[in-house]
Amino acid sequence: MLKRSGGRAEALKEKLNKANLVRTKVLDEVKFIRSWAQNPLRTGAVAPSGPDLAAKMASFLTPRPHSRVVELGPGTGVVTKALLDRGLAHQHLNLIEYSPEFCELLSLRYPGLPVLQGDAYALAETLKAPGGFLSGAGEKDHSLDGIVSSLPLLTRPEPVRRALLEDAFRLLKPGAPFIQFSYGLVAPVKPVSRAVSIYSSEWVWKNLPPARVWVYRKGH
Repeated sequence: MLKRSGGRAEALKEKLNKANLVRTKVLDEVKFIRSWAQNPLRTGAVAPSGPDLAAKMASFLTPRPHSRVVELGPGTGVVTKALLDRGLAHQHLNLIEYSPEFCELLSLRYPGLPVLQGDAYALAETLKAPGGFLSGAGEKDHSLDGIVSSLPLLTRPEPVRRALLEDAFRLLKPGAPFIQFSYGLVAPVKPVSRAVSIYSSEWVWKNLPPARVWVYRKGH
């Protein structure tokens, strides 16, 4: 009898966990829709990235003891979770988020993880804020092991997109990836020089809408 009661308790616990996950997903989507309605050009998407797309983005990073990875536009933290699941620790990450509401949510969801409220298009300056990778007096260029971006690049003019990529390469180590997802059919940023390589993943069909991951690398 005790065994049967224990099984029922476990089943109930599993149902409650699933219900909480669904509730969290719905609330995240509501936050995204609200943010998009307030500023469509800055938010871009009307729903967070799916876990399959997030895992694909994280797969292009190799965690190391002293890794430094910056996430741009984390929103509700779907890609952040994939980065942590990939093996990156809190001290390996800096999150740059423009929305104060999302910053607060991220700080509650991932306690102790550095969340910088600022503009990703002013990348170096934002990373100089307290807790940022460039806040130390001795910090310099080419010190990052990766940048993962969920920014809605296609809502910005081409010169702005190129400037962001150029700023990123000044901070990335030679060959380190700039990882960007896009719903578009072509690369979200055209090559800035022949020294830049571009890789496109297959379509992630489980994401809504389907998306691809674009990886930019530059040797110095």
